[in-house]
Amino acid sequence: MNENSCSFHNEKELRDGQVEGVSAGYPPPCDKDNSALLAFRGIPISELKNHGILRALTAEANNGWEPAVTNPEVLRAQEEWEAVDSIQPETGSRASSDQPGQLISFIEALQHFQTVDLSSFKKRIQPTIRRTGLAALRHCLFGPPKLHQALREERDLVLTIAQCGLDSQDPMHGRVLQTIYKKLTGSKFDCALHGDHWEDLGFQGTNPATDLRGAGFLALLHLLYLVMDSKTLLMAQEIFRLSRHHIQQFPFCLMSVNITRITIQALREGCLSRECNRQHEVVPVVNSFYAATFLRLAHVWRTQHKTISDSGFVLRDLEVLAKKSPRRLLKTLEIYLAGVSKGQASLLGARKCAGPQAPPCKDLTFTGVCDLPSHSSEGTWLI
Repeated sequence: MNENSCSFHNEKELRDGQVEGVSAGYPPPCDKDNSALLAFRGIPISELKNHGILRALTAEANNGWEPAVTNPEVLRAQEEWEAVDSIQPETGSRASSDQPGQLISFIEALQHFQTVDLSSFKKRIQPTIRRTGLAALRHCLFGPPKLHQALREERDLVLTIAQCGLDSQDPMHGRVLQTIYKKLTGSKFDCALHGDHWEDLGFQGTNPATDLRGAGFLALLHLLYLVMDSKTLLMAQEIFRLSRHHIQQFPFCLMSVNITRITIQALREGCLSRECNRQHEVVPVVNSFYAATFLRLAHVWRTQHKTISDSGFVLRDLEVLAKKSPRRLLKTLEIYLAGVSKGQASLLGARKCAGPQAPPCKDLTFTGVCDLPSHSSEGTWLI
C-alpha cells in the first residue's frame, strides 16, 4: 500500500468516526508519527479527551515507541489538552480558586473590607460637615444629636468604603459585580467585567468603575444589599423594570449611585445619627435608608410620570426630603416590605405590564445630584 492510499484510508476512518483503533493501541498500517497527527488534526481540542487520541500516543510511547523527531504540533496539542480542565465554557477564562461563579452575600463582602488594610483610604474621609458661624450655632441648637462614640468607627468604615474604587483584579470585587448582574437579569452564567451588557443594567459605559464617582465601592455594596436581601429583591427587580419602561426609562445603576451619594451626605450631616443611636448600629441603618430613598424615588417617578429629563430635579427634591424626614422614609419602607411579605404590595401596581420595555438607550442625558448647582455649603459632595 503506497503512502497516498494510507493517507486516504486514515481520513476515511476519521470521517466514519472510527478512531477506536488508535485509542485501543492498534497502530495503523503506515507511519505512526504522520498517521497520529492526521488523526487529531481537524478535531476541536476540547474533544481530544473524548477520543483518547493523546492518551494513545502516550501509551505507545510507554510501550517503547519514540519518534525520531518530536512534532511541535503534537507538543502544542498536548499542552492545550492539559489545559482543558481549567477552562470555563461560559467565560473562556481560567478557573479561579476563589470560585468567581459563586454568588456573594452582603455580609461576606462587608467582612472583606473589615479585614483588609484601608488606612490609606481612611485618611481621605471627612466624617462630619464643618460648620461655622450661624450655621454651627443653628445646628448645635436645633440639629440632630451627635452619633454615639461607640458607633463612630462603624460610620468611618462606611465612609472609607465609599473612598475605595472598583478593582477588577480583586476576586471579591468581581464576585460582587457578577452577583448584581445575575440577580437583576436572572442569568446563571458569569459575564465579562467590561462590556456593553453593563449599559443594559444602567451604567453609562462598558466599565462600571467609571460611574462610581462620589460613592466608590459603597455604591456597589448598596446594590448588592438590594438584590441579596430577600425582602428587598422584589423591590429591586420592580424598580429595574420601571427603569426599562418605553417612556419613563432611566439608567438604573447610575440612579442607584446617586441614591448612595445622598445616603453618604445624610450620614455625614448627622441626619441618620438619631436612628443609628436608637438601633445601636450604623450599617443596617445606612442600608435601609438607601433602600427607602430608592423606593421613594421609584414611587415619585412612576406616579408623577417623570422622565429622564426630570432626573436632576427629582434627585434634588429627594435629597431635601430624605435629610429632613429620614424616619418617615424608613417607616414607608417598613410598611412596603411588610406588604411584600404578605404578597399585598407591588411598587408598579397595575402598570407592572402596562407598557413594553424599551431597549437600553445609550443616548440618555442623565443629570445626577453632582451635576446640579449647589445652593449651600452643605451641598458640597465631600466624603
